Amino acid sequence: MSKKPGRRLLGQNRMLWLLDALERDPGRDRLIDALGARVRALPLGRVRDVLHGTWLGHPVHPMAIHLPIGSWMSAAVLDLKPGRSRQADLLVALGLTGAVPAAVSGLVDWAELRREQQRVGLVHAAANTAAVGLYGASLVLRLTGRGGKGRVLGYLGLTAVGAGGLLGGHLAYRQAAGVNHAEEVPHVVRDGWHRVGGVDDFPAGEPVRCVVDDVPVLVVRETGGEVHALAERCSHLAGPLSEGTVADGCVRCPWHGSVFRLSDGWNVEGPATAPQPAFDTRVVDGHVEVRLPGDGVPDTVDGRAPAGATPGTDGGRTS
Repeated sequence: MSKKPGRRLLGQNRMLWLLDALERDPGRDRLIDALGARVRALPLGRVRDVLHGTWLGHPVHPMAIHLPIGSWMSAAVLDLKPGRSRQADLLVALGLTGAVPAAVSGLVDWAELRREQQRVGLVHAAANTAAVGLYGASLVLRLTGRGGKGRVLGYLGLTAVGAGGLLGGHLAYRQAAGVNHAEEVPHVVRDGWHRVGGVDDFPAGEPVRCVVDDVPVLVVRETGGEVHALAERCSHLAGPLSEGTVADGCVRCPWHGSVFRLSDGWNVEGPATAPQPAFDTRVVDGHVEVRLPGDGVPDTVDGRAPAGATPGTDGGRTS
């Protein structure tokens, strides 16, 4: 008797189907809005960027979770062996201590995600919160001489951690939360100079969107004549930088407020943790041209030597 292909396919993807349904469910959106607003309103100052991981080059949260997970997993192994209760108790306590910075960094990141990501992230946080509660109760029982019940709660906590980890993996690898959304730019733009428009097409101080090899590029001409070019999609969550604001030599993303330096794409302010790919620029016969820096190709325009090419007011490279 043959199985129906549709039923077999549904069985193979049941977990993925449930996670996709979680992304689409608006039932917790009011809670998400309220909690997200409170987190964004916290007076953290520069600490917020530290928690995002702008100093590290990628989010802090995935690194911070290793301490609680590793401690609790080790405690679970020791709980299987008689006479190791004191060491296991210490590891449970260490995991609870490490859960604090992991939770805070994750919460700050979560508040700046897309709605679908926030829906999954809220359940991810709930699972981890349940794990912390179970391990907290486990530690109390262990320290009051009820180690057997404490071990049971510890294993339940580890189960909750596993569920939270599954949701965290979905966030990172399927929903692309926390990844660099501009990473592919240097790999898909062809080497060489690319003409993006006449100088007059770029009003001074205004962000303008162009396209090079199907890649959106942000071009900004300063009042003094210098021209800067960055990848136009924000590295945080691909927000349109051409719709952002330009001030003090930087551009601010309109979606989540990340700030990038126009001269080299450096992420001055989070939540973005990766800089924007920056392009070399020049002006040839009244036209602006851009290229990837250090591509090793002679100064040509789409493979042809330009006639009467002259460097920009900055000496050739302006970004």
